[in-house]
Amino acid sequence: MRNVTLIIDGQRVTVPEDYSIIQAAKELDIEIPALCYDPNLEVVSACRLCLVEIEGSKKLETSCSVKVREGMVVNTETERVVKARQDVLQLLLDSHPNDCLTCQKAGECLLQKYAYRYDVKFREHDGAMRPKLMDTSSPYILKDDSKCILCGKCVRTCSQVKGEREVLAFAERGYDTRIVLDADQTFETSKCVSCNRCVVVCPVGALVDKRLIGKTRVWDADIRTVSCKVCAYGCEFEVISKKNKDIAVRAKAPSNGRPLCLKGRLTTELMNIDNPDKPYRKIDGKFVESTWAKAIGLSDIMEKIEEVEKNDEEK
Repeated sequence: MRNVTLIIDGQRVTVPEDYSIIQAAKELDIEIPALCYDPNLEVVSACRLCLVEIEGSKKLETSCSVKVREGMVVNTETERVVKARQDVLQLLLDSHPNDCLTCQKAGECLLQKYAYRYDVKFREHDGAMRPKLMDTSSPYILKDDSKCILCGKCVRTCSQVKGEREVLAFAERGYDTRIVLDADQTFETSKCVSCNRCVVVCPVGALVDKRLIGKTRVWDADIRTVSCKVCAYGCEFEVISKKNKDIAVRAKAPSNGRPLCLKGRLTTELMNIDNPDKPYRKIDGKFVESTWAKAIGLSDIMEKIEEVEKNDEEK
């Protein structure tokens, strides 16, 4: 594949011709803000926050979808671009609950980050707000529709594991659009397997790890990365510590084909957390408190080991 050379914000960069502008900018350590873009997911250009100005084009272009071209000149922070981003962010904040002080995503929320970067603030208005619908049925995932920005990242990552998952989807139309599970089920009644792929990619607090809520904030914790040992995928997890105690585990991005799964997550918790929360299994559409042996699939193996050892003793 041939390379092309372009200029971004006055800096020259040479990248493969299949790169998008947002990828090329990253090579220069230029962060183009985006809420729906993820290098591991299909590009949909939904959030419109990554708009840039390209010399020769009358309209602003989405940097996540436009491929680089030889001699292209791109500006990522012109007055016109900044105004467009501020307008997008203002519309999102106008539909968003003003609870950043207590949101578990504070300090990691991309909406919070970019609103601060472009000096966009909450304002009082009489217009519509996102519906206050919350799914608390799962012991592993909390879904808060009032914070959803409809970026679709959760839907796209859920659909990547064909056949097994594909639980999340868009429903309704216009301002009533929302993310649903199966035929508008809950996490408990749907076929969701609690892998947490959706939680990992959510840029705001619409989907959060329920086993982490209230334990610490990101700026107040020590974090180290470990690899799951359950299967050959070796999915990565973060072990979160506070005051020299390991208090929680959360999944990292499911990149490079890694699927993430509940069994791997619970096993990683058991092996790394000082006092892990009780595990749960979904049985006939209900979350039921379980033993660790059953939750991580060891009960049958342990019974077989006991049986073999007993037979060996009797010989």
